[in-house]
Amino acid sequence: MDDIGGQLKKFQKELSTGTVSLVLLAVLGQSRQPLYGYQIAKRLEQAGEGVLAGKQSALYPVLRNLEGAGLLASEVEPSVSGPPRRYYRITKFGREVLREWTAAWSASRDSVDKVLQGEL
Repeated sequence: MDDIGGQLKKFQKELSTGTVSLVLLAVLGQSRQPLYGYQIAKRLEQAGEGVLAGKQSALYPVLRNLEGAGLLASEVEPSVSGPPRRYYRITKFGREVLREWTAAWSASRDSVDKVLQGEL
């Protein structure tokens, strides 16, 4: 991985690993109704390149982990056009955690921006 593209890909993977949970909680926190995986992926896709771009299957383990931690709840419902779908919604605890994570993200982003802009 001596090339710039390889280094960028590695950096994006590392960055994505730390932000996927935050982004998934935010998407579900902004939704008025529960969403299933494909709907979540489409919303992320609309936001542009970045977290989970083109990696829909990668979000399911994260959704399960968030549910296991009590941040999300889910229900399986039948679908008229295919297999049953698992719908996710954010829990009250998930909303509280989302607020804390958002504050931590903002503080981290601001600190990194200051360094990148030479404001040491």
